[in-house]
Amino acid sequence: MLISSLTLLATTYPSTPEWSIKVALIMITCNLFVIAIGRSAIQKQGVGPALPVALPGLFEGFGVAELLATASLGHILGAGMILGLGNAGLL
Repeated sequence: MLISSLTLLATTYPSTPEWSIKVALIMITCNLFVIAIGRSAIQKQGVGPALPVALPGLFEGFGVAELLATASLGHILGAGMILGLGNAGLL
């Protein structure tokens, strides 16, 4: 019983879209969107360690923690968008 249900689960996975410029643009757009929202939503910016390199003005006041948090949420949002659009047949 358990083996047959695991076999069924392993064979019924949804198809994921192949990498393309559309997929990359969706991921980049989602990351920039979340970084822009995080810029205004994070109340205490720059509390942790600073970024080791100079970045454009969008990241001014951002530390390592802020960049990791916004980029992580951006990747989660981007993966959801890519999977959702792929299953809807739009990618």
